[in-house]
Amino acid sequence: MRHRKAGRKLNRDSSHRRAMLRNLVTSLFRHEEISTTQAKAKAAQPIAEKMVSLAKRGDLHARRQALSYLMDKSVTHTLFDEIKDRFHNRQGGYVRILRTGHRRGDNAPLATMQLVTAGKGKSPAKASKKGATKEKKPAEKTTDRKAAHKEKEPIPEDTQQKGETPEKGNGGEKEESSKA
Repeated sequence: MRHRKAGRKLNRDSSHRRAMLRNLVTSLFRHEEISTTQAKAKAAQPIAEKMVSLAKRGDLHARRQALSYLMDKSVTHTLFDEIKDRFHNRQGGYVRILRTGHRRGDNAPLATMQLVTAGKGKSPAKASKKGATKEKKPAEKTTDRKAAHKEKEPIPEDTQQKGETPEKGNGGEKEESSKA
């Protein structure tokens, strides 16, 4: 039994496992979406979320902690300068894991790890909808729309004098051609 044994071994020794997870997290922040096995994705997700939390903290000590874990200095700067701004209103759940099927050779379950984009999830549009229900829109706008819709199809002056109404689409040309 694995009582009080946290973490996944992933059939690797500790140094190989640490290096692999560091590479996965670095690649995730570089490309913002990577494809790997489900087990590796589940092992790397909490580490990636911790890196985003460090970036949100943003102080020098947090930057140095992230630099010591991530494999590329430029990826760390990208994380602290650009990626953290997406998540300033979010309290967790920065990484999403989507199952994508099975690998052809060994039938291993595959997954895609993605950084959650700002447009997804709880958006400010939902908050504005709640505020809009409290304040009713005036009924005048609907009547203005109806009046504007009626004004969109003006009757040409030459047909107004004759008392005829133009047909939609062909403008009355079909009747004249059939008479001739």
